[in-house]
Amino acid sequence: MAGKRTHAVVLATLVTMFIGLHLVHSAPANSGVPIPAKLADIDAWFSQFLKSTTLEPRVVNGEKTRKIITVSKQGKADFNTIMGAINSIPDANNKRTIIKIGPGVYKEKVIVTRTKPFITFYGQPDNMPTISWDDTARKQHGTYNSATVAIESGNFMAVNMIFENSAPCPADGEEGGQAVAMRIAGDKAAFYNCRFNGFQDTLLDKVGKHFFKDCFIKGTVDFIFGNGRSIYLNTVISSVAKGLTAITAQGRTTVADKSGFSFVHCNVTGTGKAYLSRAWMPSSRVVFAYSFMDTVVLPEGWDDKGNAERDRTVFYGEYMCEGPGASTKGRVSFGKVLNGDQVRPFLSMNYIQASLWLLPPPTL
Repeated sequence: MAGKRTHAVVLATLVTMFIGLHLVHSAPANSGVPIPAKLADIDAWFSQFLKSTTLEPRVVNGEKTRKIITVSKQGKADFNTIMGAINSIPDANNKRTIIKIGPGVYKEKVIVTRTKPFITFYGQPDNMPTISWDDTARKQHGTYNSATVAIESGNFMAVNMIFENSAPCPADGEEGGQAVAMRIAGDKAAFYNCRFNGFQDTLLDKVGKHFFKDCFIKGTVDFIFGNGRSIYLNTVISSVAKGLTAITAQGRTTVADKSGFSFVHCNVTGTGKAYLSRAWMPSSRVVFAYSFMDTVVLPEGWDDKGNAERDRTVFYGEYMCEGPGASTKGRVSFGKVLNGDQVRPFLSMNYIQASLWLLPPPTL
């Protein structure tokens, strides 16, 4: 019996080694190539990255059986509401279903439940549709439920869309004024050329791996917040606060947590004065690389929210940023000026395991 067990152990070890070697050698060759330092090189680099991916079989199979349904406020279409289109998609959906949405403002509160993966919202780039609602934390008994659009499902994509919470701008410190335009809590989601409009708490990047490219995000206080593990690439971040504010509030609670926001080639602009992030949670993690920072960014850069003990546990970093707000001379001591080795993980698409799931926007 001992001999048989030894033989089985040896066999299992050899199989494990073979699988390990196969995985190493079959890994996408370009998956670890970092985002380039020059903005002009981004599109070519991204195209090459997408060609090098080794997508999960379920993603590949879902794209083989793609389906398109249409929504329009005028003219002929399959549905005249976005929720009508979503409700027509069966639970446990396993095929890419593109909801092609005509121009106009859709006054709807929209939710894609976790039972409906592989959905894409697609609008016309020259006449982007808007999904708008005006709930607030006060109305809905909490910030979480105030979202105009809530995505709970996996493998979601939005292209050429505007997500808006039209509630009025709350006064500084107003209780219950939080108003979310988008809550993204599904894993493996991508947003291309989308706009997120609101004031306090515009974008709840709640949880999961997410990718934003060529987007625009507007708000006042903590308007990019949550515990997502996300890359924001070539995105405009516009603070429209009148006074002192914070742009992001990332929610990592422990150093072991892999979440964090990586902003690469972004443009930070707007009014008032803003911290890049505040220590909402003990191990909040935010990195800005190759980004332009206008005068809206405070010289201190980062805020510990009055919790000095968090100075040792947050991870706030900058790498090769430019603009009048990018000077690191007046930065707080717990803000890091990163070197090439330190920033490398945040410049790699491996940070969000994108080679397994990220797809380009469809061409319709």
